[in-house]
Amino acid sequence: MESEPEVSDEVGQDRRGDRIADATGRGVAAGTRGVIAVGRGAGRLFRFARTQARADGAGDSGLYRLIELHAFNAAGDAAFAVSLAGTIFFSQPGQARGPVLLFLGLTMVPFSVIAPLLGPFLDRFSHGRRWAIGFTFAFRAFMCWVMAGIIASHPHADSPTFYATALGALIASKAYGIARAATVPRLVPQSQTLVKANSRISLAGIVGAAVSAPLAALAAHFGGQWSLRYAFVVFVGGTVLSILLPAKSDANTGEEKVGRRQPFVLPASIVFALRCNVGLRLLSGFLTMFMAFVLTNHPFESWHHSTAILLGLVLGAAGLGNTVGIGLSAALRRINPAAVVVVALIADAAMMVVAALLYGLTASVALGLTIGTAQAMGKLSLDATIQRDVGESYRTSAFARSETVLQLSWVVGGFLGVLLSIKKPELGLFLVAAITVAWTVVVLVRRSQPLRRPTPPPTPDLG
Repeated sequence: MESEPEVSDEVGQDRRGDRIADATGRGVAAGTRGVIAVGRGAGRLFRFARTQARADGAGDSGLYRLIELHAFNAAGDAAFAVSLAGTIFFSQPGQARGPVLLFLGLTMVPFSVIAPLLGPFLDRFSHGRRWAIGFTFAFRAFMCWVMAGIIASHPHADSPTFYATALGALIASKAYGIARAATVPRLVPQSQTLVKANSRISLAGIVGAAVSAPLAALAAHFGGQWSLRYAFVVFVGGTVLSILLPAKSDANTGEEKVGRRQPFVLPASIVFALRCNVGLRLLSGFLTMFMAFVLTNHPFESWHHSTAILLGLVLGAAGLGNTVGIGLSAALRRINPAAVVVVALIADAAMMVVAALLYGLTASVALGLTIGTAQAMGKLSLDATIQRDVGESYRTSAFARSETVLQLSWVVGGFLGVLLSIKKPELGLFLVAAITVAWTVVVLVRRSQPLRRPTPPPTPDLG
């Protein structure tokens, strides 16, 4: 009889073990179903994205390949930006003026070679445009891998080699933008306008960046080198996709052979659109740097302990505005690029005046939203104007000039933002508002001024 309690204990333990096993089995099964459900959801999202990329004739023309490629480009650039944010720029918020000014200054030097060298080079060898785009991805992958090694051995990223490789990656990113923009007219279907095609490509970039940025931030949690290694993987994937672009991406008929070329002058329509975009891009650079320092060091009342959220609201509004601008451009069936750039510049100038007069959280968020929307629509309209009014033989040179001017405008705006953030915020806003209004007046007054030299006749469309 003494053995009965032992038997009962053994039976109880067996039953408890069975219950634990059953619960574990149910948990594993539920987890498996969850993984399968997530996988199915991701699969549906991927198939939906692929379907949208092929819509409106993009599948037949091959434009969908460029749309998918741009998503990879934006994903890699987002990871690269996350890595820089944690190393060069705001590893110590509010105390990074020196490194930021140094980086902005160094950025102006290499971009000065893009227009006179890179554009004509890509024009003369545009029969290998797929390989040129692929090289920009491969080069950035290599730079990210090198930078990851530097950060692993120098966590503060103060090595001159780090700055040099970061600049190389930025130049390659701009080179990709130039080559990609020059490729669009050869792939755009007849059912789409150039503005809408550019908008769809930009929307794919937003999706790619939105998906990639959190993954890069998660990788950066374990160290800046890991987000850079993640960027390396993304850029390697982009390299492969570049080679898979349609063969007609390479302009090999009607191209001017290597040799002496006629001097190229931008048409008046492009000069006007570019001048408007200079103002838009300058304000974008100013807003980014100015708000980053002002809201960190001089936040609004009752926001002293939530500066990160405050900065996210203002700069997030600019990001939202960028998405809204791209979405509007994609939704509108017909859009006049010349009218868009004028309205965008006037809207920015007016909003700068309002933000200076009514400085506060609401005005700052509205300013960010306006600047983001105006910059997106203005840039898409500029790209469409170049694609429409410049022949194939000079198109890449035109994009190289415009990208160089716009990049330098952003850097100048960034300089103003860093320097004017030291004083009272309202004073900085008033000064930049005055500059913006003056520039708007100059652009509108000079709109009808003729060019002194004629442009070479555009070559006929080949697509």
